[in-house]
Amino acid sequence: MNTMAITSMERVLKTLGHQEPDRVPMFLMLTMHGAKELGLSIREYFSKPEHVIEGQLRLGQKYQNDCIVPFFYGPLEIEAFGGEVIWADDGPPNSGEPFIRSIEQINHLKMPDARSSKVLQKVYKATEGLNKEVGNKIPIIGVVMSPFSLPVMQMGFDKYLEIMFFRPDLFKRLMEVNQEFCVNFANRQLEAGATAICYFDPVSSTTIIPRETYLKTGFLIAQQTISRIKGPTATHFASGRIMDIVDDIAKTGTAAVGTSTSEDIGMMKVACKGKLTVIGNMNGIDMRNWDRTKTVHIVKDIIRKAAPGGGFILSDNHGEIPFQVSEETLMTISETVQTYGHYPIQLSDG
Repeated sequence: MNTMAITSMERVLKTLGHQEPDRVPMFLMLTMHGAKELGLSIREYFSKPEHVIEGQLRLGQKYQNDCIVPFFYGPLEIEAFGGEVIWADDGPPNSGEPFIRSIEQINHLKMPDARSSKVLQKVYKATEGLNKEVGNKIPIIGVVMSPFSLPVMQMGFDKYLEIMFFRPDLFKRLMEVNQEFCVNFANRQLEAGATAICYFDPVSSTTIIPRETYLKTGFLIAQQTISRIKGPTATHFASGRIMDIVDDIAKTGTAAVGTSTSEDIGMMKVACKGKLTVIGNMNGIDMRNWDRTKTVHIVKDIIRKAAPGGGFILSDNHGEIPFQVSEETLMTISETVQTYGHYPIQLSDG
């Protein structure tokens, strides 16, 4: 047996190459749990990049995580546009009242400067600080909202669907502004030391729109945007279904996909084989109530179905693990991967 330890970066790169590394990589997307580690409120934790740096380093070491995520919160980009953020004591911040109140405002919408924005500077500083600490040993995952999904927070679903289907002129204008912002934000994170970019695109999932609409909208937007991002990307659909568009997603230029717990992970692995690395698909909401026995059973089952042959990263299905998930459950996930996730996988059915 080869007992030479490899780094998380080496483990993930081999997995992305659809080969079997030493064990299954594990991405615990713990964005808020650093606040608990530092004894801070969620709002206070995200107030300084130094807090996020320390929180991510502690979490990575505690759970032997194979990635670091200098992501702050979903509406950060809305905040950069001048929109409202609503804070919660036990969950992620959310976007407030949409700042585009009339669809005609889109004609005058101005993009924030992704390089000089004070809000986004926190992300860059956290990324730079983490890069100094871990170098190329652990992947640092930057995050952007796709230009196609961001409008839900900018203007609300009703107005967005109106322009998507009935105002192609305004839809085109909004996509141009959002694409330029997304590309600039992604590339600045890569310059700061991010290894790859997670392209969040829930509106493109077939949970939200049919494939025919996706091919005319989110698919083309993803192709155009990802081609301009100067680093590897993984596309996440925030627990939305994607089985019917797997082949299309592969044509956008992305390297990996986050998968829904609503879809069979074994079937997803077969559909993505040789084309996309599968990331998933533990149910983050249900995870809040897992005991040790259930945790071990679920993690073993996912590994058994999806890990053989490489091309699989164990993670949650949404891209952010809820604040209420206990330390005990997270530690059990990690321990189960360390015990049963070594290649070759030796788990039988049942």
